[in-house]
Amino acid sequence: MRIVAITNQKGGVGKTTTAINLGATLASMKFRVLIVDLDPQGNASTGLGIDPADRVKSTYDLLLDGADLADVAQKTQVDDLWIAPATTDLSSTDIELGQRDNRVFLLKEALAQAVPYDYVLIDCPPSLSLLTLNALTAAHSLLVPLQAEFFALEGLSQLMLTVREVRETANPALRIEGVVLTMHDARMNLSKQVEDDARATLGELVFDTIVPRNVRLSEAPSFALPVISYDPASKGSQAYIDLANELLDREPQTQETA
Repeated sequence: MRIVAITNQKGGVGKTTTAINLGATLASMKFRVLIVDLDPQGNASTGLGIDPADRVKSTYDLLLDGADLADVAQKTQVDDLWIAPATTDLSSTDIELGQRDNRVFLLKEALAQAVPYDYVLIDCPPSLSLLTLNALTAAHSLLVPLQAEFFALEGLSQLMLTVREVRETANPALRIEGVVLTMHDARMNLSKQVEDDARATLGELVFDTIVPRNVRLSEAPSFALPVISYDPASKGSQAYIDLANELLDREPQTQETA
């Protein structure tokens, strides 16, 4: 089982879109995939058709009340894809967890039960909060969506410092899976400039795959579907197929160097 935290403390960069569509694409390849929604907004849960009224058990219960993962995870309408849904209750976790000695290990302990899954993808909130620290402590690696816009690289330095701290204190084996450029518009010079800057700064950490701005990719969540189900022939769908294949291709190398 591989646990990948999808994180960037900057909002609106495509974390949830990546969690949903990478998860669904891996599931289409016959991997058993669990998405853990750690964002209080619960967009990954909504985007996969889990109505708020049906989130009887959520990741809040998983972290705060010691609920069993089997009782929290729900089957989605995509074969081999499950989600542990989120509710707005998660927004209070920093306060509620603040006094616990094991506060950054709660998700790791909960995912120790995740035996039936090949991949666990954690959709992190847009902040370096206790929720994100739980994700980084539980994960084998992190994947960073990076929007092709001005100031895109600015927030990465703080994230990298956080990764270093987590390695030193809670998860020495944490790796950076890579950075994936999202919302890329090939017609705009800015997108090309951000891509060039990212590759010059981060080198091979940047995935070859680029996720474009794509109408079908934006429409799919309103139908509670990943884009591979909504429009398999779209550029957005093809991008996540390519990203999944590239992730799988990197696996042997990352395992050797872990």
